[in-house]
Amino acid sequence: MKKELGKWFLDIAKYMTTAVLLASLFSGMDEWAWYMYGLVVLAVLITLATGLTLLKDKKEDN
Repeated sequence: MKKELGKWFLDIAKYMTTAVLLASLFSGMDEWAWYMYGLVVLAVLITLATGLTLLKDKKEDN
């Protein structure tokens, strides 16, 4: 269950990254865009860290 949830979090991080890249290609840069990019980068880092933490196998620690 934890591995599936971890994979799901990694997929969400990939989707957010793709959305930001596509949005930056098709839209102009205004002053609010930088705030939005910062929030998305923060969300990607949080979901990526959560996904990697859930995927980490506890047996590897021993």
